[in-house]
Amino acid sequence: MSLEEKLGIHASPTCVLSYGEQGGAVGWRIGDAHRGLEAMFTMMNTERLLVGVQGVAIAERAYQAALAYARTRVQGMPVGMPRGGEVPPIVHHPDVRRMLLSMRAQTEAARALAYYAAALIDAGRHGPASRAQRRAELLIPVVKAWCSDKGIEIASTGIQVHGGMGYVEETGAAQYFRDARIAAIYEGTNGIQANDLVGRKLARDGGEAARDLFAEMRRDLSDVGDEGLAPIRHALADGLAALEDGTACLLAAEPAPAAAGSVPYLNLFGSVAAGWLMLRMAAAAPRLAPPSAAAAKRATASFYAQHVLAFAPGWLAAVKAGERVMDIDPTIL
Repeated sequence: MSLEEKLGIHASPTCVLSYGEQGGAVGWRIGDAHRGLEAMFTMMNTERLLVGVQGVAIAERAYQAALAYARTRVQGMPVGMPRGGEVPPIVHHPDVRRMLLSMRAQTEAARALAYYAAALIDAGRHGPASRAQRRAELLIPVVKAWCSDKGIEIASTGIQVHGGMGYVEETGAAQYFRDARIAAIYEGTNGIQANDLVGRKLARDGGEAARDLFAEMRRDLSDVGDEGLAPIRHALADGLAALEDGTACLLAAEPAPAAAGSVPYLNLFGSVAAGWLMLRMAAAAPRLAPPSAAAAKRATASFYAQHVLAFAPGWLAAVKAGERVMDIDPTIL
């Protein structure tokens, strides 16, 4: 028996365990009979939240490393800066700045979504059928899949910021990418999370928990009257309209086409839910943070609206295209 050779997480050994090869194995039941699946999902929901947090953690570390590198690496005069002076570090290059802002904004959004779900779990412990518990259960597959996918995407962008050095092990940027990749696979692949979101969490109550969440988002859109946040509100309103449309579409669809549209739906859901939380944080920032930190929070939320939320309505077409996916003969693949 030997250790598995893996793409990443090399510090976590993986090997095969065999039970009962020398005459059988003995097992003892834990808990009440016929309640094993219930117990398993209590554990799985916690684990799936933690996998989402793992994606956030790797994204944050990749961002920190990329930012530190961009502040010291000198390569060419940035576009728009006068020639003849001292060449500044690459953080001044427009596209490097865009990549770093993308990493920062999406990491903050993913962190907000994970924290919000964790707070709902705590609140839900006051009653198993409470509103908070139902919303937490709705959001757990979104947190697991969306945040772990963001970890992969942000770690990949971190390599790009490093340029050729990002492909060299010396910088450590490649390790973040390798280690992030497993989070989309274990504790239920992200495709399974999307199927769970659509096939179980939406279907079990006809979308009631989702519509309750959307109604709260709409109330916040109306309540946030700060004109400085108008671009974020407009992008969120468009994304929310697409999310409501996609939800109604999947609730009316047959199971197979709904499953085929579930991954784009989860991406739409995650983008909009995190955008809603970014709006709330931007609105609260002036009351809670020093002026410089508040300005940074609002700028980051604005970037998220313009570069992430702006794509949210585009996921709707893919959500509705599940029927066409099922029309394709799998033998041609």
